[in-house]
Amino acid sequence: MTLRSFRAKESGARLDSFLADLCGDLSRTRIKRLIVDGEVTVDGNASNAGYRLKPDQRVEIRVPDPVPSHMLPQNIPIDVVFEDDHIMVVNKPAGLPVHPGPGHPDSTLVNGLLGMRPNVSGVGGIMRPGLVHRLDMDTSGLMVVAKTDAAHVHLTNELKDRKFNKGYTALVLGTLEPREALIDAPIGRDPSNRKRMALDDNGRASQTAYSAITLYENMTLADVKPVTGRTHQIRVHFASIGHPVVGDETYGRADPNLGRHFLHAHRLGFQHPVTSEDVEFRSAMPAELQAYLDGLG
Repeated sequence: MTLRSFRAKESGARLDSFLADLCGDLSRTRIKRLIVDGEVTVDGNASNAGYRLKPDQRVEIRVPDPVPSHMLPQNIPIDVVFEDDHIMVVNKPAGLPVHPGPGHPDSTLVNGLLGMRPNVSGVGGIMRPGLVHRLDMDTSGLMVVAKTDAAHVHLTNELKDRKFNKGYTALVLGTLEPREALIDAPIGRDPSNRKRMALDDNGRASQTAYSAITLYENMTLADVKPVTGRTHQIRVHFASIGHPVVGDETYGRADPNLGRHFLHAHRLGFQHPVTSEDVEFRSAMPAELQAYLDGLG
């Protein structure tokens, strides 16, 4: 917030015109909005745009700090699975980025959240308001959003302590052997492509547990439980054992019949930050993924 103060030298000038002449960086429309919002005072009192100033009156205008353009609220439909005064659990569709970044400066889950619940702004930081964890753009499924700073602190600590119960459904290429296993391999940034992750002996410890559910011809549907939560972890781990996620053009190959990678966060459990109750939420398979499976026979 910036405070600007001026003194009227003569009588008769309209308040909005007076400020427009002295605040060249603000449009007249913006000035009128600030007057309506009570951000402009004359001798300490709110006024209106057409007020005629008298000599030596003190005019003060408070100009709020600009909101980053990529953090503006937008009208984006969001599937809310659960909500109370402290948290929201949402079901993110594939193709929706979680927060602004290179290639998608807006039209993200965060922009939609700010449009639905303006009070989330600033919770946990202004750049990723409310976010406790993330999903890749083309991964669908459940996410929890904090609506208060206290809830954000509790949930991020719970996530850090690996107390979240997260479950994913993944369709991978090939036949998984063994049927159940723990992939334990550190992950770091790919030195040859900074947009990718890769196995790295000097990277962060990463573990992904899986259990095969259904075997198809040259494909396996698996229930996946990430023990840790590294960027692209599930996708990198399955690619590293020769079974990339179906449709993953970054770590495998695109599938023209799918249009996204086959990874869905279907289960999310954690301790409620206020009631301390263990809560769990589930999300059905998205229609496009179910149709793909049906086509496998």
